[in-house]
Amino acid sequence: MSSADISNAQKVLRMASIIDDQANWSGGSDILVQTGDIVDRGAYALDIYKMMQRLRSEASAEGGKVVSILGNHEVMNAIGDWRYVTQDDIKVFGGVKKRQEDLCKEGWLGAEWLANYSVTALVPLSPYPSSPTLSFTHGSLRPSYASLTPYPDAINKLGHSLLTKALTPPLAPPYPPNPYSGLPKGHTREEAELYAEGGPLWWRGLAEKGEKQVCQWAEELKAKTGARRFIGGHTPNFEHIVSRCNGSVIIIDTGISSAYGGVLSALEIVYTLTPLDDHTHGHDGHRQDPFMALPNTTIDASVEAPASFKDEDQTSSGGLKGRYLEREEIYAIYEKRNKWIALEERVVVL
Repeated sequence: MSSADISNAQKVLRMASIIDDQANWSGGSDILVQTGDIVDRGAYALDIYKMMQRLRSEASAEGGKVVSILGNHEVMNAIGDWRYVTQDDIKVFGGVKKRQEDLCKEGWLGAEWLANYSVTALVPLSPYPSSPTLSFTHGSLRPSYASLTPYPDAINKLGHSLLTKALTPPLAPPYPPNPYSGLPKGHTREEAELYAEGGPLWWRGLAEKGEKQVCQWAEELKAKTGARRFIGGHTPNFEHIVSRCNGSVIIIDTGISSAYGGVLSALEIVYTLTPLDDHTHGHDGHRQDPFMALPNTTIDASVEAPASFKDEDQTSSGGLKGRYLEREEIYAIYEKRNKWIALEERVVVL
């Protein structure tokens, strides 16, 4: 990333009401989801990783959460594929040797990846147990992918295993100038399939194929994973967030890195539960504030959990019982305007 990228990342986080003017967490109990490829955009990836690490701690202290997704470029760096690493990036780390030390499993960044980053995530829209969920992946989930289920555990187990092998010293010598080493020694067939073109790190099917095919895949994925929507990046549209199949698939990469020069954007999902019965147990209404999708390197999904979900007398449904109107509003947020994407309402019984 260039020097502008930490600034762009912070601008989008402020658009999402996740950080304040001092770049400290201001999202309360929101959830921030970052979808990978922080690295390989220039010299300032280190600053963004450290900012995300700090925000993770600050969010946790306020009841919020930061969910981090591995992009294909994180894994490329782990296995020694440094084709997109700039000399400025290497200098920021303190040289090739120091960069490898930081990336290994005992190094601060390698340890951070292993502890807090996953290939995919299933994020609930609200704290109650039967809450609808959203799927986040850097690339696209393929319905026929052999290790899709049980979702997301099967994918994330493979991702963690592959990453551990790649980050165990001695690390592969960087390519270039050295020959490409490929996947780490001892990798399994399933780990190779995870990293292959049809795996969730690289596949672009939900972004690139025709609408009819994508909508068919989305329905298959819903049945197999239980997720309501599938949100990812990897395939940039430099002008706007792309919604497909009435919001079942949302591609949020608009190239916010100055290396690409795309528009700054965020995806906001506002989730609300409104009681329908006079005898409904709970409070007047429950609003899950914005899910924000940050293009290119980050997707920010923020959910504000109402205080009622933390009440001591809460039921197994998070303090809610009875019939509720569930409302899900989805917006693309840009610097000067917001654009409505989808609205869904349904009656749910908790």
